[in-house]
Amino acid sequence: MKMSDRTPPSLQYLAMQSLLSNQALAISALEDLPVLLFPSLFVEVYARAHTEMLKALVQAWPFSCLPLGDLAESPDLETLSAVLDGLHLLLAKKERPSQWKLQVLNLRNEHPNIWIEGYPSMARVAYPDVLTDKPTESCRLMMTEEQPLILLMDLTIKDGAQDVLQARLLQWARERQERVQQCSRKLLILSDSISEIQKALRVVRLDSIQELKVNKFWHRETLKKVVPYLSQMKNLRILQFSRMRVNVTCRYKNFSYSCKYAVHLGQLQHLQELYVHKVFFLYGQLPTILRNLTLLKTLSLSSCPLNEADLWFLSQCPCSRQLKHLRLRSLPLDNFSPEPLRALLEHGASTLETLAQEDCAIMDPQLLCMLPALSQCSHLSFFSFYGNHISISVLQSLLSHTARLSCLRQGIYPAPLECYPHHERWVGNFEPERFAHVQAQLEQSLRDMGTTQKVQICIGFCHHYKYWTFYTLGPDGYWVISIENLPRLSALPL
Repeated sequence: MKMSDRTPPSLQYLAMQSLLSNQALAISALEDLPVLLFPSLFVEVYARAHTEMLKALVQAWPFSCLPLGDLAESPDLETLSAVLDGLHLLLAKKERPSQWKLQVLNLRNEHPNIWIEGYPSMARVAYPDVLTDKPTESCRLMMTEEQPLILLMDLTIKDGAQDVLQARLLQWARERQERVQQCSRKLLILSDSISEIQKALRVVRLDSIQELKVNKFWHRETLKKVVPYLSQMKNLRILQFSRMRVNVTCRYKNFSYSCKYAVHLGQLQHLQELYVHKVFFLYGQLPTILRNLTLLKTLSLSSCPLNEADLWFLSQCPCSRQLKHLRLRSLPLDNFSPEPLRALLEHGASTLETLAQEDCAIMDPQLLCMLPALSQCSHLSFFSFYGNHISISVLQSLLSHTARLSCLRQGIYPAPLECYPHHERWVGNFEPERFAHVQAQLEQSLRDMGTTQKVQICIGFCHHYKYWTFYTLGPDGYWVISIENLPRLSALPL
């Protein structure tokens, strides 16, 4: 007799199929259903789109969290509406059923295998870490009808047509704010509409936001209205702020507003990563912003006006001794003293893993002053120095110092001034024929140093279109030219 390769259905599966053949019977049997069957039953009901059964399952859910975001890539509107309707019926009751344990409806995708693993994993899901003020175990045992239900979902605010599921969820939470709390770990703002921004921020529990990204041209008045919300995001870990228009005719107001913005930013005491690009309000305000950011590990300042006092404070503030990733990009430092840059490297020498000083117009005397401090950055694994104005002799000196860094895997350097007409970086374009004359010198220097880092010579870049052009010295001794996308600081090869 030939045995079949097919695995026979389990008794549990057969029982579940029998139960689902009669929805009315299945709903009435939920109170007596073993807890371990709930996850597999929910998956089956979800797949069949049995909306009435979904409502009943939500009301009888025996776990503290319903990870709906992990059930599918994105729940459809009909499924989400059925779940919300079930929750509405439950929240509308004067007293919650004693067996109801659901505290969190999670629409984030953060437990990808939980529905496959079923009951054991579902029972272990803890209270979400979006809030620092979590209920104690004794509080959980004494849950009352006043305990709010948490809806956990990342939000994107954008212009034009809004995400239908997100809009439905926000509206549902807005109508039940006394019994429902909308929480979001990540908030992405791609709009300059203050009404749309405020509509969302008035619903979301602001201390649940851990990552905020603003990538939209804002006017000064827009930020003025949003800043009070920002200071309430007391658990913010990551802040990315890009593009803020300045009113060139109102310098006094610009200064006044900058002071106010800086005070609010300085209150974000849990901030660990700060990325600021093309904003006017940093000038003279870094001390106010950084003074209390004692947990900061990543700092990226790009195309922002700074004065020398800002740079001095950055080099001396407590966070400079613990920074792991630092990027200064498109900051004109040619008229600044090299001393704050040197001090900044000295203070960060024991912690820095990524260092980018890009397109800052740094010249030979400044770099020579910084080189001894740079050679002390023993944990550095990525170094980017493209776009600066140095000669071939100073470039060779720079390479000799970075060659001593045993952890350094990649270094990006500027083409020396000798590759440009009149030996001036800002006059004319890069000339390959001139580079051919310095190639031999660079190759010999690299051979003598025995460096293991990947050396790239940048000959052109465009921050607007986010690309760069560079020569890379291959293991065969030949230079290869290529064009690639500029990496974000968070995407650098650490």
